[in-house]
Parts: sequence; C-alpha cells; structure tokens
Amino acid sequence: MFQADILEKCKANDRSAQLKLYRQYCDGMYCVAMRFLKNADDAEDVLQEAFIKAFQKMHQYKGEVTFGAWLKRIVVNKCIDFLKSKKEHTISLDETYMKPVDEDDDWKVDGHIDLDEVKEAIGQLPNKYKYVVMMYLIEGFDHQEISEVLQISETACRTRLLRGKGQLKEFLKIKGYGTGS
Repeated sequence: MFQADILEKCKANDRSAQLKLYRQYCDGMYCVAMRFLKNADDAEDVLQEAFIKAFQKMHQYKGEVTFGAWLKRIVVNKCIDFLKSKKEHTISLDETYMKPVDEDDDWKVDGHIDLDEVKEAIGQLPNKYKYVVMMYLIEGFDHQEISEVLQISETACRTRLLRGKGQLKEFLKIKGYGTGS
C-alpha cells in the first residue's frame, strides 16, 4: 500500500490504515516526545494524544510537507502544551547579565563530549531557550517553523536560539569540557 493511499484511507477514518500509519511512525515520534519530556509514561500519553489529534485533523494535511514532518509538529506542540500545563510558576529571567551572542560566534565542543552530555546540558536551559535549541539543533526545524509552533516572532526565535546556545556553551564550559575558544 502506498503512503498516499494509506493517508487517503486515514482521511476516510479507515481504522486498519490508521493502525498501519501509527505503526510506521510511532517509534520515531516517541523518540521526539522523549527528548522533550524525559519520562516514558508522559511521552506515551502525549504520543497517543498527538496521534488522536492527527487522525482527527487528517483532512487538514495538504501534502505541502512530508506526513512525518506534519506529525512531528503535532507531537512537538503536544509536548510543549504538556510541559506548560505541568509548570506551576513562571520565573522571569533577568537577561541583563547576558552578553549578546553573534550568529557567527564560532564555538566548538571538545571531541570527547558525547551527545547525551549535550542533551543533558540542553535540558538545563530555561524552557524558553530549551525548546528553541531542541527544535533547531535536534529536531531540525527552521526559524519560521519554530516561530509558528511557539507563536513567537522569527526575531525572537533567533534571539532565543543565540542566547540558548550561549548558555549551553557556558554549561559545557562549567562542566570542564572546554569549547575550543
């Protein structure tokens, strides 16, 4: 069965086609949810909600992007909504102490640091930076897509990415990994 055929059957509410589509994408989307939520039970719950929403909104999928990219956006949005709902208090961050980070600020992490350590450092970022950094560096979203998902301007997206990368650099420096600068 071709992907387009499965999608058309899903739009017609064909349960067996929905199951095939679920099986095709569930593992990859679970990994996306885990990167945001860090909890298997929460990731499974959010994943189920994302698939339910995807099947309910299937008529809105127009094929402008791959189905996987469309579904990934739903999963990321559901993860962010879930994290926002768990957060009880918003703490404002005084950014006056932070120096601006240029986009061509060339920094490298020593080769002995592994991806898990970088992900751990990203997890320490304040949420407004963490989501942008994760979506850009790990999920591969561009500034326009991130700004749409998070409902912020592209300028704010770029600023948060640069500041998040700057804080990430500092976290890695503090851990003694060095940054090549």
